[in-house]
Amino acid sequence: MLDLYDDPITVLYSPMALPALPPSEPTRLVAERLSDRLALRLVAQVESGQLLPGDRLPTEQQLAALHGVSRTVVREAMHQLKSLLLVVARQGSGVFVAEKPVNQPLAFDPAVLESVEAVVHVVEVRRVLEGEIAALAAERATRAQVAALRRALKAIDAAVAQGRDGVAEDLAFHRVIGEATGNPQFRLLIGFLEQYLCQGMRITRGNEARRSDFMQAVQLEHRAIVEAIAAGDAAAARHYATDHILRGEQRLVEGGVISRRRPRATHKAPASARKTKPSSIKKKT
Repeated sequence: MLDLYDDPITVLYSPMALPALPPSEPTRLVAERLSDRLALRLVAQVESGQLLPGDRLPTEQQLAALHGVSRTVVREAMHQLKSLLLVVARQGSGVFVAEKPVNQPLAFDPAVLESVEAVVHVVEVRRVLEGEIAALAAERATRAQVAALRRALKAIDAAVAQGRDGVAEDLAFHRVIGEATGNPQFRLLIGFLEQYLCQGMRITRGNEARRSDFMQAVQLEHRAIVEAIAAGDAAAARHYATDHILRGEQRLVEGGVISRRRPRATHKAPASARKTKPSSIKKKT
């Protein structure tokens, strides 16, 4: 019998105490709830062809017994599969594997939650997006949105001062940048990525919290992004946002969280970013 309670125990490091790792030992993450684990297992069965469109899933009671979990866990897992359009419930008949939809919802490989190295793959996706999102925000942000960005920065500082990891506030900051583009699709896309970035950001911020120079660098990088957006300088905003992601990954290497050095991308600053400091960028009127 496959019992989710018997899965190998994995470690989610405390945000404030991340040890350096030997090269052959990637940091393992874990889906926090048993329902997440069960949902991932069932998704894998559908994607591998073990469960085919039209197949009837075992009953709630049978799934609970088979996987060694409660019926509540099974119901929560089924809810996730329904939200992914992978299964359909038929009144009085049970739950069946759905036909593959023509327009599938965006989803990442569940393996992105399995290790820090895998989470970095999502961070690379974010790197591609963040620069252009910040550039659009610089072109379109209203005064009210710039003010919201400044409030978001203060919220991060307040969270850190209170001894919290600031993950929620950091995610909110990047969400506001997406909203400042005026394109609602970016807000939805960033919201989708958050489910995969949350655990990784806890590790990133936990690593940075161990060194004051890391913390100061992150603060300066955030402020540089905001000042570029406030100044309407799209090139500088693109540079600072992309550079922030690159430097965050480098801090993981320096902190010993990423066990192997990844090829470092080159990212040349635009003339406006090279000639001026973030605090001296002229603001929009």
